[in-house]
Amino acid sequence: MTSLTLSFNEVNFSPVQHEQQIWLTASELSKALGYAKSDAVAQVYERNKDEFNQSMTLTLKLSVKGFGNGNSEKDTRIFSLRGCHLIAMFSKTAIAKQFRKWVLDILDKEVGAPIAKTHKSEREPLTNAVNMLVAKTKHLNYSDAYKLVHQRFNVKSIDEISCDAIPVAVEYVHHLIALYSSASKQAGLFDKEVYELVRELTESVLSQNFMMQDVWKALMLINQKDMMYYSNYVIKSNTLARKVSIELNFKTKQGSPLVDDCCRVINFSGGMSIGANPKWFNAQTW
Repeated sequence: MTSLTLSFNEVNFSPVQHEQQIWLTASELSKALGYAKSDAVAQVYERNKDEFNQSMTLTLKLSVKGFGNGNSEKDTRIFSLRGCHLIAMFSKTAIAKQFRKWVLDILDKEVGAPIAKTHKSEREPLTNAVNMLVAKTKHLNYSDAYKLVHQRFNVKSIDEISCDAIPVAVEYVHHLIALYSSASKQAGLFDKEVYELVRELTESVLSQNFMMQDVWKALMLINQKDMMYYSNYVIKSNTLARKVSIELNFKTKQGSPLVDDCCRVINFSGGMSIGANPKWFNAQTW
């Protein structure tokens, strides 16, 4: 086991060579990725340990400085360069993307071991995810979909994504599916101007029915039969307005739905909220 020297930005590593590979310690990796705590990478690993194998991370007894000038051996978690790359995939820090590129450059140039391209069968889960992404979005073709994946993982071709990182890539594409599906509900049928008109109409229906409460109460005293007859129209229009708001994902700037899940609060886009009764929406009273 011999020591080497590598640096990333202002972080100087003191890696070790083990089993003819370069390994970096978890604490130095935390510093390189911009974490404030030295055990941050260890925590990232613990949350995703099922994604790693023995060729990517292990613990070794390494000599560390103790008090004074003494040294002692301590169990230390280390990561191979492939392991470092996968850790950086899970990292959300601002520097993670740059670090991933640096690791790939080390693998390809300094170590002299180009990353093996994955086989078509190994990429099948990712390919299926991309196919689903294109199928569920109307304005995204295969070229655009793969470009998003390439940019996220800093590769020129999908076969350059390592086998270890494919589950992470699949999860990323599923995230895109959810993101684009939500956007499609808003923009699939209407442009933005028409979408806002439909929102305004839906809110007007709910607002009008709410403001007419005193009228319905007065009508109830005058003619209960007529009141029950007209109330069916009010409930129906409220119910349809709520269905439209759910289908088109009408929410306030703070993320609150137009009608809450319990049908007890109506949140208008202008910022006003009013109390509601589930019976107005023919909903169960919770």
